[in-house]
Amino acid sequence: MIGLGTFWSQGDFITRSVAVLLLVMSVSAWVVIFWKGWLLRRVRADLRRAVPAFWAAPTLDDGRRQLAAFDREAVLRPLVDAALAAPTSGTLESQGHADSQLTRRLRDALHAVLGQLQFGQVLLASIGSTAPFIGLFGTVWGIYHALVSISAAGTITIEKVAGPVGEALVMTAAGLAVAIPAVLAYNVFGKRVAASEAELEGFAHDLREIISAPTVAPLAAPVDRNGAPGGPRDAAGLGGGPAPGRPADYNRS
Repeated sequence: MIGLGTFWSQGDFITRSVAVLLLVMSVSAWVVIFWKGWLLRRVRADLRRAVPAFWAAPTLDDGRRQLAAFDREAVLRPLVDAALAAPTSGTLESQGHADSQLTRRLRDALHAVLGQLQFGQVLLASIGSTAPFIGLFGTVWGIYHALVSISAAGTITIEKVAGPVGEALVMTAAGLAVAIPAVLAYNVFGKRVAASEAELEGFAHDLREIISAPTVAPLAAPVDRNGAPGGPRDAAGLGGGPAPGRPADYNRS
């Protein structure tokens, strides 16, 4: 069988284009795999530490300062900033109900964060689904090119056919080698993104409930030991009403 250099020199423009395309796809897939694996690992660690620290803070401002220390990939801070933001006066946003404004801001911030986490998934899916067919196309074209060259030589033997056809079949193997890591990474990252998405949606829901919760109702009026409402107790230990067993004199001037 001929070597890779000879195969490259004997290949035509289409054969070389397919080989270069598979190489570019492989490099792109591995760059995304390493970067996205590093990113999602940091996000998972940040969520595990930052969410409890936020809810343990006494105020929202203190909670945001806690997030600044733990949220390295900025997946939680945009939600808090969106919840605390005030709409611009004189706009359609400011004319809506306060709860609707809060929901819209949190939804937009959540979508932006999820877009950051899902970046690269489309590339991995595209590479995983097209690389085998690109490699197969390179194999078919290589076999055709080899058979044309053999027929032009005038003599056809098994030795002359096996070498070029075997080298052409390498393109199919190359396509599979590019596609398999991309598909596996897509599935693994999809599961991790879904887990992070569930945690972020829960955090956004809890944050909305805290901010939109009504203020605490005032304390009820004090009651006497008989269960009836009354004012301050007098020196005899009774309530502000008439003493037991003594009728109230309403006609007394």
